[in-house]
Amino acid sequence: MHIDRLERFWLGAVAAMLGSFMAALIASVVLFGVSLPSPSGRVDPTRLDATEFANPGLRSDGGSRYTLTVVGRMWRFDVGQRTGQPAELRVPAGSEITFVATSADVVHGFQVEDHNVNLMLIPGQISRKTAVFDQPGTYRILCHEYCGPGHHTMVAAVVVE
Repeated sequence: MHIDRLERFWLGAVAAMLGSFMAALIASVVLFGVSLPSPSGRVDPTRLDATEFANPGLRSDGGSRYTLTVVGRMWRFDVGQRTGQPAELRVPAGSEITFVATSADVVHGFQVEDHNVNLMLIPGQISRKTAVFDQPGTYRILCHEYCGPGHHTMVAAVVVE
């Protein structure tokens, strides 16, 4: 008899934990817009020069909308600036930026500080995410996937004026 009561207790505890995990998952999707990363397209990483990634950089789409095309390479983000300098992209406050990114070599990460932009840059896969930059400031872009000994040099920034 005593064992049955303990088994019921632990079955109830496990069910409560599973229910709370499911509630947290549903809340993250519904309330916070968390979603699984999925490719918005495919590209041959050995032939990026024949795609939209041939000329990476920030492009105005009219009004306060911009598209930033990015190529992750060991150990930098190509965003249309000279090699050897951290990229610094300037936009006015209230701008909406759509990030379109891929990798030319290995898996890289692409995270924009203080925004809901966290992409995996996988060779052959195009990642896409849009964010609004309302507050003036400097928002760093970091690689969050270890990609080799120069990983710590993969930085860029969005400067909102």
